[in-house]
Amino acid sequence: MDGQNYTTVTHFVFLGLTSNRGLELTLFVIFSIVYLLILAGNVLIIVTVASDRCLHTPMYFFLGNLSFIDICHSSVTAPKMILDFLFVQKTISFGGCVAQLFFLHLSACAEIFLLTIMAYDRYIAICHPLQYMSLMSLKICAWLVGALWVGAMIHSLVQTVLTIRLPYCGPNVIDSFFCDVPPVIKLACTDTYFTGVLIVSNSGMISLVCFLALLASYVVILISLRGRTAEGRRKALSTCASHLLVVALFLGPCIVLYTRPATSFSAEKVVAVFYTVVTPMLNPVIYTLRNEEVKNAMKKLRDRKVFSVRK
Repeated sequence: MDGQNYTTVTHFVFLGLTSNRGLELTLFVIFSIVYLLILAGNVLIIVTVASDRCLHTPMYFFLGNLSFIDICHSSVTAPKMILDFLFVQKTISFGGCVAQLFFLHLSACAEIFLLTIMAYDRYIAICHPLQYMSLMSLKICAWLVGALWVGAMIHSLVQTVLTIRLPYCGPNVIDSFFCDVPPVIKLACTDTYFTGVLIVSNSGMISLVCFLALLASYVVILISLRGRTAEGRRKALSTCASHLLVVALFLGPCIVLYTRPATSFSAEKVVAVFYTVVTPMLNPVIYTLRNEEVKNAMKKLRDRKVFSVRK
């Protein structure tokens, strides 16, 4: 490579979800509606949790934070993807790509950590109910949320630094609709094997540790429920079902995207859409449809607003 001239890449070009212009305009409308639903649903949960004192508990404190992270996570990729549907050439500056990559991993890692903390919260609530208020006080919950953001920041910085330290001199075409570490480092004009191993090890360790923590929490919960009454088991499992569904919807696509061999296939884009857009839209639906307390709080919030308007 020595002695050859290379031009530093200043921007990247996305291939997007499809090259069909008619389909792109249809997708523009669909994903615009989906993104508005993400914002509306998650903001509604945040407002509901904040406004109802009955929901000022660790479980709903974490739920409000999950909604905030879902807004951040979807906002990293969705607005750019929606805007790109209107253009034939979909470009992003090198700096914009780095920023998108950084905030994508920041929000995704924060969500993985938060889902793990929520599993621990359910473990304490079900297995140690008498100690719950002391072990999961709101002060401790605030510290846990602060720690998860610090951990997510460190993870994202490591991923970003490992990516931008590589030389990029062409090509600059990314077969996706957003910047992520695997497709970006493929474009580096140097051997990326060692960097790829470090990146996979970093993400893999976080995913593995969190998965084992989640698994251990629910194994212990299931074992502890054997001696409960049928009604007690039903109530306990009901509080865990929504969380388990959210974990499956979020970690499933993550595992597909980041643990499979680095080859390109069309289904990857579908998985990426599900992971970055669909899951943040489904989370509010899952928690509101299965949670009577949240639905009742939303009704009270609605009635209070209607009353205020009439007054």
